[in-house]
Amino acid sequence: MAVVGIGIRGMSANLSLTGRDSSLIRGLCAAGATLAWLVLFAVSAWAVGALYFDLPFPSARAPAAIGYVTLLVAALIVVKERWRKAGVWLVGFVLVLAWWVTLRPSNDRAWQPDVAQTAWAQLDGEHATIHNVRNFDYRTEDDYVPRWETRTFDLAQMRGVDLFVTYWGSPWIAHPIVSFQFGDTDHLAISIETRKVLGQTYSAIRGFFRQYELIYIIADERDVVRLRTNYRQGEDVYLYHIRMAPQRARAIFLDYVRSANALHQAPTFYNALTTNCTTDIRVHTVATASGAPPPWDWRILVNGKGDELLYERGTLAGDLPFAELKRRAWINVAARAADHASDFSQRIREGRSQ
Repeated sequence: MAVVGIGIRGMSANLSLTGRDSSLIRGLCAAGATLAWLVLFAVSAWAVGALYFDLPFPSARAPAAIGYVTLLVAALIVVKERWRKAGVWLVGFVLVLAWWVTLRPSNDRAWQPDVAQTAWAQLDGEHATIHNVRNFDYRTEDDYVPRWETRTFDLAQMRGVDLFVTYWGSPWIAHPIVSFQFGDTDHLAISIETRKVLGQTYSAIRGFFRQYELIYIIADERDVVRLRTNYRQGEDVYLYHIRMAPQRARAIFLDYVRSANALHQAPTFYNALTTNCTTDIRVHTVATASGAPPPWDWRILVNGKGDELLYERGTLAGDLPFAELKRRAWINVAARAADHASDFSQRIREGRSQ
């Protein structure tokens, strides 16, 4: 009897364990289904946005987006099985995506004057001749005299790289500009931006769709930096020097030039998530890395914290606590004082870590 009792208790324990396993499996299935629906909601919201922003016929955009939402809601109400509901949502997204990827960028649009030209370069041994270097003469942010120049740089005179970081509101979002130094005083800035047509403004939401082409603005610092410090309202600009050997700086510069030439020949779309001012900088630095590239970090996307990330990795020059280094990196006052001075680039660097 004792043996039988032990056997019964053992069977009960096994049954109890099986019950716990069954509950765990049901819980995992429920969690998986919830996650799948969250993904479907996210991609469906994107599909609605794609129809609303990117359809080529403006009058059809709102009706198409409303119709798509109506279809999704109808599927939830009319279709019985959950997997069939999900199937309708998934098929709808795939159809929108299949259409969306057929959209093509263009270099032939009615561009705003500040992005009317695309920079390109000719390489001849140790010399790089850059065409369409932007060097506008500003009176206000929107009132300026356009000036596009051709400049030649001696690659053997490459000295290093600086990084400008611009904030216009949130401390979480910023715009980085890379600047290369040739010789003792010559600087050339490269700003990766959206190329906008006449009447168009930047929208963070529109940036996730095919609303803007990508442009590499290669410019004099008195243009692309002073525009932000002296003429735009509410923007704060910080200047950091990067710890980098001249040979690496040269390799990164040439990689930028290759991308600028490629865009001059074949345009591409800007995307706020995948192809933007920060992700493209990472592309250039990774492409020229001699060893393993640095690991991905969330601050690459939330780029207002990018300077903090670079400080932690030892990339920024200056043996100071980060808060003090950033305080000294703020250049707005120095830039306003330098204004039209021919030595603008030197004056905004005085007293900063090099």
